[in-house]
Amino acid sequence: MAKISAVSPLAPEAFPALPIVEGVTFATIAAGVRYQGRDDVMLACMTPGTAIAGVFTTSATRAAPVLDCQAKLGGASGSAAAFLVNSGNANAFTGRNGEDAVGAITLATATACDIPQERVFTSSTGVIGEPLPFDRITAHLRALAEAQDAAGIEAAARAIMTTDTFPKGASATVDIAGRRVTIAGIAKGSGMIAPDMATMLVYIFTDAKIPQAELQAMVSGHNACTFNCITVDSDTSTSDTLLVAATGASGVDVSGDLAFSDALHGVMLDLAHQVVRDGEGATKFVEISVTGAATDADAKTHALSVANSPLVKTAIAGEDPNWGRVVMAVGKSGAAADRDLLSIRFGDVVVAEKGWVSPGYDEAQAAAHMKDHELFIGVDIGLGNGRATVWTCDLTHGYIDINADYRS
Repeated sequence: MAKISAVSPLAPEAFPALPIVEGVTFATIAAGVRYQGRDDVMLACMTPGTAIAGVFTTSATRAAPVLDCQAKLGGASGSAAAFLVNSGNANAFTGRNGEDAVGAITLATATACDIPQERVFTSSTGVIGEPLPFDRITAHLRALAEAQDAAGIEAAARAIMTTDTFPKGASATVDIAGRRVTIAGIAKGSGMIAPDMATMLVYIFTDAKIPQAELQAMVSGHNACTFNCITVDSDTSTSDTLLVAATGASGVDVSGDLAFSDALHGVMLDLAHQVVRDGEGATKFVEISVTGAATDADAKTHALSVANSPLVKTAIAGEDPNWGRVVMAVGKSGAAADRDLLSIRFGDVVVAEKGWVSPGYDEAQAAAHMKDHELFIGVDIGLGNGRATVWTCDLTHGYIDINADYRS
């Protein structure tokens, strides 16, 4: 299996102290799906009345668990619900076996938790193309159901890791009419990360009360400027899943509440950034801001072209302020651009403007910025008011080491 390197240099100092979300409990277990000596399955259970929203990969080779979740989303929400996640095997490109595995797991979870099968949402992450040994999971479901703990979210975050070097968590609390609403979320993701819905696996829980349709609209909207604006390696997974569960246990109705929406956005963006910070082999966290594009869509196209360019990403890894590679990436993107209007900044240093190197450009200053762990690349297209921001990381030999050994 993949040789996991030391914890990313961009990782937070520790897993955050996430608050308990009323109406949600967790349990994990070592089922031996692929990994040995570590928990690799997590079960989260939610109380009756929980509303569930989600976004998923648009890959044409979506995994069986993704297709099952998509089919169930928006259905009946009166009963309790559960999320069941395994790491080590993606249950993707496994044909009828994959569908049978999902059916067996969801049925066993429904039985163990005494909930309808259509309220069980599963995810699998890991190696593609190998049949999921689902019996190793179903054998533990009774134990998982009995071990549920409201404080078990950190263990859940660790159980869903694959090539991640640290577990990812984020939270927020917001006061609405004098009553507190809590949001807490976890994510996994390190490689095969590129925006095309959400990215990787993400599970967010809140005790807010909100109709499913409104929650879905909120999640989809925030996804567009959080998870859909990150990229590690330009590769979209077969298994990308983001699920948000609102238990309503606080009794606080957040319909139409801007403060709650902003708090949820903040948690989603925090988790998205953590995935980039754990990019396989990453040593640099990079924000790319494009302004002055003809449209917002063009700005995002330019930004992703820069973020996904191997030449740009290797220059960043080498701490080389090679702005010519940014010019190249903008030019190849396919979105509208004019060479003679283009301006580029590295941090606060203007390196190019009006289609030429800036008269005051000092390469030593730009090179000094490139030595930082957190970098900023600003590009102004000079054509209009379109703008977009995306986040990425550098491309190092560590990425090759991890992925060359992934199945060995």
